[in-house]
Amino acid sequence: MSGTYDDTAPLRASDQEDERPTSGGQVPITVVEPEGNARGGIVLLHESREFTGALRDLMNALAGEGWTVVAPKLFHRAAEDSGVGVFGDELFADFDACFDWLTRRGVFPDTIGVLGFDSAGTAAFLVATNRPIGAAVSVAAHGITEPLTAQADALVRAAPNLQAPWLGLFGVDDPATPPAQVDELRDATARAAVASLVVTYPGLHHRADSSEADDGDAVDSQTRIFDWFDSNLR
Repeated sequence: MSGTYDDTAPLRASDQEDERPTSGGQVPITVVEPEGNARGGIVLLHESREFTGALRDLMNALAGEGWTVVAPKLFHRAAEDSGVGVFGDELFADFDACFDWLTRRGVFPDTIGVLGFDSAGTAAFLVATNRPIGAAVSVAAHGITEPLTAQADALVRAAPNLQAPWLGLFGVDDPATPPAQVDELRDATARAAVASLVVTYPGLHHRADSSEADDGDAVDSQTRIFDWFDSNLR
């Protein structure tokens, strides 16, 4: 099947034991599939309850490159009032459900990557420290030196545990990611056993989910994401 559709990804049995009744043991997902055979899969973590047009455009562009994109609804456990995202065991359970959904459809584990923006970029980073996936990308990941929640480790502390090649994109004028902290993260990820790259853009021009198609830096950031997955998901 190609195109965009909604589906559900079953949680693993061990994760269902601790689920709240509202979740039903399933993770609601939105899927964008490419034409023809997929070359791999991207789990897109996002904070929004609804997809913006720019985010859908990015998902379609990734599918156009041959990736099956799976976006889980991370707030399916009646956490609609949460303002900082989903972390800890719930995050890993939801990612595992998406991972299993992809592998059941013939996607090889080492061709599965994860992508996230803002606090979901933090989540993508932490997934890459806990799961041996193919590659990870974080855009504007928060919580660099101080954890966002009790369930989310600070990125500089988690960085040496990275298990997947990781790309981080940041904007100089983003108050949530001060340049000095980004430099700390660059140094911390350099100590990991996998490849890492931190790229800083002027102003706030680091958003690959930007609707400003004429912004050269936004185009560059999207190209870097595509190239990172192209190079590492093989």
